[in-house]
Amino acid sequence: MEATKQVIRSLAEQYNKEEYFGGDPVIFPKHFARIMLGETGIGGLGGNKELSGRKYTLQDVEIAAVIAAHLAWGRRDMIVRDCKRAFDEMGWEPYRYVMAGSYRNEDSSLHRTIKWSEFAAICGRLKEFYSTSSSLEPLTPDEIRVRVYGQKSDPKAANKKIHMMRRWMVRNDGIVDLGLWKNTSPATLVIPLDVHVHRSSRNLGITSRNSADITTAMEITRFLSEIFPGDPCMGDFALFAYAASLKG
Repeated sequence: MEATKQVIRSLAEQYNKEEYFGGDPVIFPKHFARIMLGETGIGGLGGNKELSGRKYTLQDVEIAAVIAAHLAWGRRDMIVRDCKRAFDEMGWEPYRYVMAGSYRNEDSSLHRTIKWSEFAAICGRLKEFYSTSSSLEPLTPDEIRVRVYGQKSDPKAANKKIHMMRRWMVRNDGIVDLGLWKNTSPATLVIPLDVHVHRSSRNLGITSRNSADITTAMEITRFLSEIFPGDPCMGDFALFAYAASLKG
């Protein structure tokens, strides 16, 4: 497997760059994070909020990550389009919108099969959470699944969107991910397992399992930990790139 490990190292180094993620949903929490830190937001997002003196908070970034991760399935251009629709609805002030409690609650589509009513329910659960707590960081992935996304606890679930959101918030290499959750070690992160990561991992011989469940996600994560000790999700960039090469 040494040749496979070298391929993954090379691809991760090549693709852990902002230029490859300009059309990725991570741009939304990153936009709010940059402005929160006194930097310039990402062009084309949020109107002129970065010029108005508006101070975003960690809660704004967390909410943006929750929403962007929830919509992150399907074509990336459609994901970005529909994330913009969601943040337009929020007036590009996620925390203020959530805590105000007046949500767009319709059965029309926000993104693919996700309805505005589902978006409203997530906002309502976030309002309840932030009424007594300041950050989502202490929650386990299963607690985020239940308390934020309103799904039943499932110890077998891969929880792709939750692990993707946690990757964004925890990894801190100053390139793509945000690194705002300082009390969580990148070593504890689990690979966000979607169909593309699963296919890449099977093609590379990292796993032979057919089920896209937490057992498979952990098997892949353990393998990546051998390549990137303390930072297994660095390998996510390599598997993303490898999946793109399979499409080609």
